[in-house]
Amino acid sequence: MSSNNNQHYSSSTVSYSSSSTRDGETTGFSYSAHTERDPSGTTTNVTSQNNGEPAHHERRDYDESGRLISSEGRASGGSGADSGRRIENVSDQQRENDKLYEERIEDEYAKREGGA
Repeated sequence: MSSNNNQHYSSSTVSYSSSSTRDGETTGFSYSAHTERDPSGTTTNVTSQNNGEPAHHERRDYDESGRLISSEGRASGGSGADSGRRIENVSDQQRENDKLYEERIEDEYAKREGGA
């Protein structure tokens, strides 16, 4: 009696980037997707980014029949927290980061002026 132990594994990566400069202003975009398949299912990792903005990472896992079993997305940079696939107002986050930076730098200058 013989059994069929054929196990199929595959991996693929696709990437793309583009940029242009017009009137001295450069804009651009990059995209990368990596997919791995094995007998238990498929995992896809996608990263995309507009120039000057945080990268967005997304992972999707599918079972062996192709059904989506999990999906997770997050923006990197800023707080580094997982965004849970919700849209965040980047200007509010940047404003908060700027405020924290200013408070820390003021504290540092105060320490130096006070001789500490």
